[in-house]
Amino acid sequence: MAADGDVTVAVTGPTGTFGFGLLPLLQADDRVTRIVGIARRPFDPATRGWTKMVYRPGDVRSPEVLREAFDDVDVVVHLAFLVIGAASRDVIRSVNVEGTLNAFRAAAAAGVRRFVYTSSVAAYGFHPENPIGMTEDWPVRRATRLLYAQEKAEIEDLLRAEADRLTGPDLYLLRPSVVLGPHAVGAKELLPGPLASLASLAPLARALTRRVGRLPVAVPVPLPALRAQFVHEEDMGRALLQCVVGAGPPGVYNIAADDIVTLADLARELGMRPLTLPAGPAQAAARAIAALPFLPTIAGWVEVVGHPAIMDTTRAKRELGWAPRFTALEAVRDTLRGLGQDPAGP
Repeated sequence: MAADGDVTVAVTGPTGTFGFGLLPLLQADDRVTRIVGIARRPFDPATRGWTKMVYRPGDVRSPEVLREAFDDVDVVVHLAFLVIGAASRDVIRSVNVEGTLNAFRAAAAAGVRRFVYTSSVAAYGFHPENPIGMTEDWPVRRATRLLYAQEKAEIEDLLRAEADRLTGPDLYLLRPSVVLGPHAVGAKELLPGPLASLASLAPLARALTRRVGRLPVAVPVPLPALRAQFVHEEDMGRALLQCVVGAGPPGVYNIAADDIVTLADLARELGMRPLTLPAGPAQAAARAIAALPFLPTIAGWVEVVGHPAIMDTTRAKRELGWAPRFTALEAVRDTLRGLGQDPAGP
């Protein structure tokens, strides 16, 4: 089907970070002839160079709007998702959970052949039993506190149940690590704590470095040895493209850069001089905080620190024919440039 060309693709939430990684690739691919962009807020695709795209105003909470938008569409890429903001928990759930089910059901009703959903590494949860290098066969288990992770795991379960129940599109589930790049929307608020905090400290660290750089002893920045995976938005876009027009089978795919970074690596990118501390105490403290009752929703992100979520990406390379072109540190550098920082790394 899709590998033969003449493909029409509908994209919900096309103007977010994932959209900026995917849309230029859809625009440049001769196999894709038409793109339907569905978003609540008006935008002009031509101003972004997306001349194949037709904008359709719509909300994923409206099944009727989605069914009409998906008419004569071959592939739906569902990117619409609320992460943080002023919206209530009920509104977030109506967009994320109910909206995703609406999109899949509308795609099935319209005869769409492929449905591509961007899940997350967070769907695995942050449990101490999770191995380093999780494969897609490792079970999805809801996080203890983090709402974002809980919803990602729940949506995966619901989508698989819908796919089993309906005669509908082939289901592609991508589980990316944290997606970074020049268009990382809300990155200061979203990056699971460490990078955002370090970015805010960077100007002070650089000022101190300039003042004391000639001293024989460098000013240390104590940081726990926490690890993380990132993936560049362009690499995420290419993984999505492979699901749209590639020959790989439907299923679940982990997506991440090949390198694993630490807080010390991030600190060096910001011109700091890290002093690495054991990770154990910070992880234990994070787990204790996450277990507190009445923790505000936004504070649930502390759970990310409790145990590293590190994935194996062999399946995506073998079956999708995907491989990252950017390292995790290159993704960090591009994000910092987009946030107005000046990376200090090489």
